[in-house]
This record gives sequence, structure tokens and C-alpha cells, in this order.
Amino acid sequence: MMAAMSLRITVLGRGAWGRTLIDLWAAQGHHLRSWSRSDGGLPQGELLQADLVVSAVAMAGVAPLACELAPLWPHGLPLLSCSKGIDLSRLATASQLWQQGLPAGVRLAVLSGPNLASELQQGLPAASTLASRDADLSHWLQHHLSGDCLRLYRHHDPLGSEAAGALKNVIAIAAGICDGLALGANAKASLLCRGLVEMGQVVEGLGGESTTLYGLAGMGDLLATANSRLSRNYSFGLMLAEGQTTAEAMTSIGATVEGRFTVEAALALARQQGWHLPICEQVAAVIQARRTPQDAVRALMGRQLKAEVRP
Repeated sequence: MMAAMSLRITVLGRGAWGRTLIDLWAAQGHHLRSWSRSDGGLPQGELLQADLVVSAVAMAGVAPLACELAPLWPHGLPLLSCSKGIDLSRLATASQLWQQGLPAGVRLAVLSGPNLASELQQGLPAASTLASRDADLSHWLQHHLSGDCLRLYRHHDPLGSEAAGALKNVIAIAAGICDGLALGANAKASLLCRGLVEMGQVVEGLGGESTTLYGLAGMGDLLATANSRLSRNYSFGLMLAEGQTTAEAMTSIGATVEGRFTVEAALALARQQGWHLPICEQVAAVIQARRTPQDAVRALMGRQLKAEVRP
């Protein structure tokens, strides 16, 4: 399927996800330009020649880049944020960081959902969420960016979509630990369901809607990330369960594992807001070598009995 109309798209960031989006949309007939820190300087020319800017930089790079690009941002140029995580120092999502840094009024949307980069690179089908408070922008992006391999659905809850996409990485680490310890299908199903409860606390606490969890940006993303070795977060959990240290697992993966940092931000928010996130607490304890994976499981199973609470 060729694009409805060719767009000039500038992608910021050429990691695995950024390169995948470049290849995907170039194949649809769009005109792609890209920029990364390794290029040096700032992408002023790329901004001036773009109909759309797509940010696929790691969370750690979003805030400084937003501030640097603010004086260069052309009037009326929309931004599609594809970064997943919660900034530890500012306790904010990627779109919130862009809104804080860029001039007021920049039109912004979020792309989130089950989108394992390597599957899309193989041409396998996927669906994702385009979330924005700007309905016209969502319609425009959906119309131009959907294609044979990626079907896009509109949603009105960007913060909820981002928070769900961030927290599912933490639960995916826990799922990797669960599978690495061979705890079985019952344990994993229980883990994912209780993980949704914790995701719901963060989603609502950041201003999103809990119902977003039942869509592609929530349950869909969680199921893909918590069940595939293609997921860096899941693989990281597997390695921790196999006895590797955090440093050894990170060396083996050789790329950013966003859940490792998101869990710290989630727990900082929890302390600030009085939330209870027991799975996140145990994941952090394992990552920081304060508990073994086996001890973390025992701690979760030995907690005080309570009623089930829906997300």
C-alpha cells in the first residue's frame, strides 16, 4: 500500500526503533530524513524541510533535545513522539517533556503499542495506537502513516498510552524473571494480571485513563513485550533469572533497556503519591542486587492477603 500522499518526515534518533520507522515509511513512499547525536550539531535544516517530525530518541535524550530545538522549531510543524519511559529526574513522560521544552501550541501525538522492531523489519503485520488530544492531527497521521505492515488506531489519551507503554517494560522484566525461573503458566498469568493493576495506578496517577490499559497501548503492548525474546526488557529479566548480574545482562543485550530506568521513576512517583507497587519494588530489588530472583518471588507470594482490585 503506497502512502495516501507523500510526506517529508524527519526522524530524530537512529536506534533500532528509529531505523525501523525510517524503513517502514520510506517503503510507503514517504521522503525520509534522519538525525542522531552522532551527526553532530542540531537538525535545523531537517526541521525546516519536514511536514512531520518523529522522535525515536531514548528517554534520557528527550528533555535536553526538546530544549535545544525549541528556538529552531518551525511554526505549525507537528511532532509524533515514539519514546517509551518515564524520565527519572522530572518524573514525566516523553510528550510531557516535549511540551515543557518546545514552544506552546506545537501539535503533538504519541505512537504506542505492540511494535517489536525486528518483526516490523521482517514485514510482519502489527497494529499500534496514535494517541492525541488533537483529533484532526490523529486523523491526518492515521491516514498517511498506516500501511500494509502497520495498522494505526486513533486514541484520545496520550498520557495513558505513554504511561502504559512505559510500565509494561517493567512488568516484562518481571515476566522474563518468571519464565527464567520456570515458574509456570499460572504464575505468569497471575503476574501479568497483577502487573496491570500497578500499570493502572501509574496511568491514572499521571492523568491518563485506566481504560486505556485494555487497548493496544496497554494489554497489547504488554502481551508482546512480556512473551518474546525479541523484547530487550523480557530478555533482561531472563538473564537476571539465569544468574547474570545487571552489568553482565546489559553487556549481553548491548542496547538500552528502558524498564531498568522506568522502574526507578515509577517507585519515585509511588513514594511521592503513596502508591503501592509491589512488583515494581521487587524488580528494582533484583536489578540492584538487593534480592535474588528467588527471594523476590517469595516476597511477592508472602505478602498480606487482600481483595483483588481491578486496574
